[in-house]
Amino acid sequence: MSGEGDRPPHRTRVWRYGTLETDGFPAAEISDYLEQDDTLVWLDLCAPGPDDLKLITEELGLDPHAVEDAVSEHERAKLDRYQGHLFLNVYSTRLDAASGELTTVEVSAFITERALVTVRQNQGFDIDALVRLWDDQADLARYGVAFLLHGLLDLVVDQHFDAVQVLDRELEKLEDLLFEERISDRTMQRRAFALRKSLVLLRRVLLPMREVVNTLLRRDLHVVPTEMGPYFQDVYDHTLRAAEWTDSLRDGVSNAMDTRLALQNNRLNEVMKKVTSWAAIIAVPTAVTGFYGMNVPYPGFSRQWGFLTSVLILVISSIGLYTIFKRRGWL
Repeated sequence: MSGEGDRPPHRTRVWRYGTLETDGFPAAEISDYLEQDDTLVWLDLCAPGPDDLKLITEELGLDPHAVEDAVSEHERAKLDRYQGHLFLNVYSTRLDAASGELTTVEVSAFITERALVTVRQNQGFDIDALVRLWDDQADLARYGVAFLLHGLLDLVVDQHFDAVQVLDRELEKLEDLLFEERISDRTMQRRAFALRKSLVLLRRVLLPMREVVNTLLRRDLHVVPTEMGPYFQDVYDHTLRAAEWTDSLRDGVSNAMDTRLALQNNRLNEVMKKVTSWAAIIAVPTAVTGFYGMNVPYPGFSRQWGFLTSVLILVISSIGLYTIFKRRGWL
C-alpha cells in the first residue's frame, strides 16, 4: 500500500485582482487567502487521503456527500448543487490510435464563489496542460472562478473532440481496407469492434456534458458572468458537435461492417458459381465414361471407333460447357 510520501504533491495557486499572486502554498492556508479581498484560489488534489479530504471539507465547508462522490469511481458526468458550492464530475479522454482503445480519467471539482478544488484519483489527467491554458488566458482571471471552470471544461471537451477526430481517421482507414482481400476478416472484425467499443464509451461520457455545460449557463446559478457567457457557449457548441459526430461515426462503423459482410457474401457467391460450373463440366465426362464403361453391348462396343466417339463426346461437351460458363461470367 502506498505511503503518504508516494502520492503526488498537491498544487495550489492564488490570483488577486485578476493577477497571479502566488502558488505552492499549503492547503491549510486556503481559508486565510479567501478572507482577503478579491482573491481566487485553486487547489488540486491527486489521489487524496482521508486527511486531505477532511482538510478541504473544513477549509471550504463542503458537503460530505459531495466529498464522497469525489472519491467514488465511475460516477457519471454531472453537476450537483449543494448549499454554498457546486460539485462537478467530468471525464478526461485519450484514444490510442494503434489499438483503438479509449482511456478515461475521472476528474471532480468543487466550485465555490472564489475557489476551485480539482480532485483526481491518478495522474492520467494532464494537469500541466490545464495550468498552461490558464496562463494563456490570464486576462480572463478577473472574472473569478468562471475563468478556472472554463479552462477545465474547455480542456476536457477539447480532449473529447480530439478523440472523436482520431476515431474518424481510424474509421476512414478501416473503410479503405474494406476491399483489401489480403486483410483477414478476423482482423477487420477486431478493429471494428475496438472502434465501436470506444465510440460507445466516448458517447457515454459526452452526452451528459451537454447538460453540465447548459446548466452552468443558467443565470440562476450566478457562476458564469455575462462576459464569460460566449466562452462557455463555445464549449457547449463543441460538446454538441462532438456528440453528433460520435453518432455519425457509430453508424459509419456499422455500415463498414455491413459492407464487409456484403462483400464476403458476393465473394462466396462467386466461388460457389465457379465450383458449380467446374462440377458441371466434370459431371458430363463422368456420365459419358460411366455409360461407355457398362459391360453391355452398345454402338461401337469393343470397336476403335466407339472409343474415339466417346473421347470426342467428352472433349466437345467439356469445351462447350466451359465456353458457355465463361461467357456468363461464372468462370
